[in-house]
Amino acid sequence: MSPSFKLQCHFILIFLMALRGENRYLELREAADYDPFLLFGANLKRELAGEPVYRRALRCLDMLSLPGQFTFTADRPQLHCAAFLIAEPEEFVTIHYDLVSIDCQGGDFLKVFDGWILKGEKFPSSQDHPLATTERYIDFCDSGLSRRSIRSSQNVAMIFFRVHEPGNGFTFTIKTDPNIFPCNAISQTPSGRFTLVVPHLRRNCSFSIIYPVVIKISDLTLGHLNGLQLKKPSAGCGGIGDFVELLGGPGLDPSKMMPLADLCYSFHGPAQMKIGCDNTVVRMVSSGKHMNRVTFEYRQLEPYELENPSGNSIQEICLSSV
Repeated sequence: MSPSFKLQCHFILIFLMALRGENRYLELREAADYDPFLLFGANLKRELAGEPVYRRALRCLDMLSLPGQFTFTADRPQLHCAAFLIAEPEEFVTIHYDLVSIDCQGGDFLKVFDGWILKGEKFPSSQDHPLATTERYIDFCDSGLSRRSIRSSQNVAMIFFRVHEPGNGFTFTIKTDPNIFPCNAISQTPSGRFTLVVPHLRRNCSFSIIYPVVIKISDLTLGHLNGLQLKKPSAGCGGIGDFVELLGGPGLDPSKMMPLADLCYSFHGPAQMKIGCDNTVVRMVSSGKHMNRVTFEYRQLEPYELENPSGNSIQEICLSSV
């Protein structure tokens, strides 16, 4: 595993924990001198019902997990900037440009990416996203304000930008909308419970947890058609159009992760596995012929569980690479 890639993933973990209030007193001022990415979430607060829209300045490297209005103004040439946006798993993210003042002819750019991308790895992967990779980038310098509002296909999106001239910049508003059948999502928290439902659609859906976790599948329903369940396959998932797989690895892209387990018949759990990878993914592959559903719980592995993996009956994966 690349040390720099693992460090970047570790930063994302810090970001998500800070946004959820799990580490409210992170002392990051000195670190920010050489990596402003660490400063995210220092002054964030959740918008309360009835209060005005939350507003704050956007940093060159930032993480946003709440609706509000954000303004970036360059105080010097800023050439390599990005903002990670994340909502709840059951929400879409909408980005609305309120004001843009950049010099596209002078080399500035402002792009939205439908998903997250880090070190060349994407979430959702190309296999799981309905659009080709090139179509997932929306460049303001190409479309202008003709595409003033952009909605993501899942609960995460990114903004890449470059601004040369001090004083130039942009303002945008983030809103969230409910997603009745979320397909791809990244968890904001290191523990939780989620039900992934694919209703008679030919699509692949991934739920990503950027932590080493214990995951417990409590219910899996596959291959139901008019109330009749398909017969349990004799061995493996070969040739089966509907199944769930557990994946693990160090990066964001599920297509580059190790397959850890395949589940291709319905059952009522629990089925439990310890996965010590930096990232864990529950991925459902659906043929479109059936209503498929999987319910699972997850929690972050404790440090002692990573240091002393023996002594329990659940399968241990990736612990040697942590």
